[in-house]
Amino acid sequence: MRIKRHRRGDDHTAVTSAFPGDRREGGAPAGARDAGMLRRRLGMLRDGLFRTLAEDDDRAAYWIRHVRYGVLLSQLSAAAVLVYALFTETPGRHHPGLLLMAVAVILGCPALLLLPLRAILRDRRGPAMFYLWTIATTALILLATWLDGGASSPVDALLFLTLTYMAVAYPPHGVVAMGVLMMSGYVLVFGTSGMTTSAAFFVAVLGAFTLICTMSSANAWAAHDRQVQLIATQRTLAATDPLTGIPNRRTLIERLPLAVAAAASGRRTVVCAVDLDGFKGVNDRDGHAAGDALLKAVASVLGAAVRETDTVARLGGDEFAVLADISDTFSGEMLAQRLCQAIAVVGARGGVTASIGVAEVVPGEDVADLLHRADAAMYRAKAAGGDRFAVPSA
Repeated sequence: MRIKRHRRGDDHTAVTSAFPGDRREGGAPAGARDAGMLRRRLGMLRDGLFRTLAEDDDRAAYWIRHVRYGVLLSQLSAAAVLVYALFTETPGRHHPGLLLMAVAVILGCPALLLLPLRAILRDRRGPAMFYLWTIATTALILLATWLDGGASSPVDALLFLTLTYMAVAYPPHGVVAMGVLMMSGYVLVFGTSGMTTSAAFFVAVLGAFTLICTMSSANAWAAHDRQVQLIATQRTLAATDPLTGIPNRRTLIERLPLAVAAAASGRRTVVCAVDLDGFKGVNDRDGHAAGDALLKAVASVLGAAVRETDTVARLGGDEFAVLADISDTFSGEMLAQRLCQAIAVVGARGGVTASIGVAEVVPGEDVADLLHRADAAMYRAKAAGGDRFAVPSA
């Protein structure tokens, strides 16, 4: 076991961030401003239409169920058209293509379930599958309506069923886009030769129903976003120390196995167990508020002393831990020296220093054994007088 006291006079590097001043360009041409605004609006529309549908397995399972229900709904709708075509009082009126379309939908829709749905749903372009499905459904409904005699056919009512299905889960931008597509398609097919009063009324009701479905979709997605935010907040609270805002013991324990696994591929990582010397005196002399302020300051300087990819965690009380990568040019001893210096600076007023134990991660090592080695080295440093670090001998 090697124990080294850190040298007060050592220079250490302060990491600063420089932010350029806010440089504003005045007098931009009106055309450039309009083009920029158009790009932003198009970007917002794209984000609204193609937002990620499944952030996790639970949401993916929800959408897979939605696809299954959609397939079933399509088959039931086609079956209803088939029954309508076969058993209405004027069967001679119905075009044979109507029967063929209904049978094709009943037999062909299950093919959607053969797609790699989970991978599609996790992709940013996942909504495109649903939009294409809706476009195909709309085209089939309009074609079936046209084959069945035009605007007087009851088959066009299936457009409302399609919109209802969309309102359950589609993003609101998608509901609007598909609703506008349905109305435009209806007008294109049945309004070119003169829009009848009943057809115009149908389009107006379809537009109002699109608005209602859009509001329903917006409410559903807002509730989903609130739930996602709540879950994220709960996870953050469960993984974060409430006083300092840095990861807690639980988070460190979760990350240690990853470091052990990475060590097998040659990645070098150390665990530094950090215990503050003289912290109890700050609490007794200056009060707990001063102690809390010091703990926050220590957490801050420890975070500034390591990379963003490293982990600084508060284990409880005045105990911290650092999980950091090292290399041939930056050893665990150099890291411990830097940590000692950083804590000595913020603790100078209260006479607080640090005892640090450094243990390099060994491939295949048990996490409990790794922490025990770091703790043992830290206690050895504290027993030697504190304000120093200890590294187990090879």
